[in-house]
Amino acid sequence: MKKLISGIIITFLISACSSKEDNYLIKFHEGEFDEIGVPSGYLNSKGDTIIPIGKYYYCYTDTIRDFGMVIENKTGKILGIDKNGTELFQVFRYDNGPDYVESGPFRIIKNGKIGYANPQGKVIIEPNFECAYPFKGDFAEVSDNCETIKVGEHSMWKSENWYQITKNGKRAKK
Repeated sequence: MKKLISGIIITFLISACSSKEDNYLIKFHEGEFDEIGVPSGYLNSKGDTIIPIGKYYYCYTDTIRDFGMVIENKTGKILGIDKNGTELFQVFRYDNGPDYVESGPFRIIKNGKIGYANPQGKVIIEPNFECAYPFKGDFAEVSDNCETIKVGEHSMWKSENWYQITKNGKRAKK
């Protein structure tokens, strides 16, 4: 009897947990290879088209459970979208693609300022910085005023006022 009750409870828990897992998007594309420029879109777990091919220039993320990245058609901006296809923010472009998610938070842009979002697509530090490096461990170097200097095809930031912030956006104590 105890085994039967345990089995029923386990079955109920598995089915309750798996229903949330069905709410995601899967990338599909035209042609044999998936590379930048190949038309792609997203289907939900039931096979319905949520984001049709051609809406975006390219879809970076293979499976969107919370958040994914796509390239906007006309501007080439990298956008963060949720699993409903809602555009959330512009992602900072680094090394010809979206910013790396090194220590959790990654950089986003709004009105020319840089902030941070977490891997689930939630803005955790509002875009307030003129220059901001990725988080390394628990800290990121930021500046409220800096200059962008071109060095060949690359650029770098110069500032006399760098400081560190924590993952909650507070200025780190020295």
